[in-house]
Amino acid sequence: MNVPNALTLSRIFLVPLLLTVLLTKNVPYKITIAVSIVLIAAATDWFDGYLARRLQQVSTLGMLLDPIADKLLVSSVLIAMVETHQVAAWMVVIIVGREFAVTGLRAIAQAAGVTIAASDLGKTKMTMQIIALVALLLSPKLVLAWWVGQISLYLVVIFALISAWNYFWKFWQTVDVEVKQRKSRLSLLRSLRRQRLQKGHAIH
Repeated sequence: MNVPNALTLSRIFLVPLLLTVLLTKNVPYKITIAVSIVLIAAATDWFDGYLARRLQQVSTLGMLLDPIADKLLVSSVLIAMVETHQVAAWMVVIIVGREFAVTGLRAIAQAAGVTIAASDLGKTKMTMQIIALVALLLSPKLVLAWWVGQISLYLVVIFALISAWNYFWKFWQTVDVEVKQRKSRLSLLRSLRRQRLQKGHAIH
């Protein structure tokens, strides 16, 4: 377990703490604590990638865990905000649905021996999500924060749809080609086996 992966795991462990704060009534300094947790999680998201590149510790596990940690953090908070009527349910359905679809594609790709790394669009979407979450958490105290949160959330939906299409395109460009090449190699091996069998029968 290297440092970047440990930071990624710490972000996952922050999720239940954040949900407990959001869904528990009468928590002292509730908004301050929730915003602090989100910002700490965002910091670990930046540092784990930076350290992985700096220390040359980029790993397949890290590339898979990092987006999962992001998805757990954002999806859980947005679902909690639907409960508190801070976010429209249809937006959360699009965002969370996109996360499930992309995770499924990456799992299929990994099973085929191909790792699809996070795209720049996905990283931009994550930045917008953090801005939206912080603004929405601050909205009970600041009217301007509500508007910033709503605008950011619409941008998140747009980026989610565009980045989902980008992942689907990468998937078909890599995995589909890989599968076709494997089928071609298998077909060639079967053909060679048949030729050997035919030669063996001809000799006898």
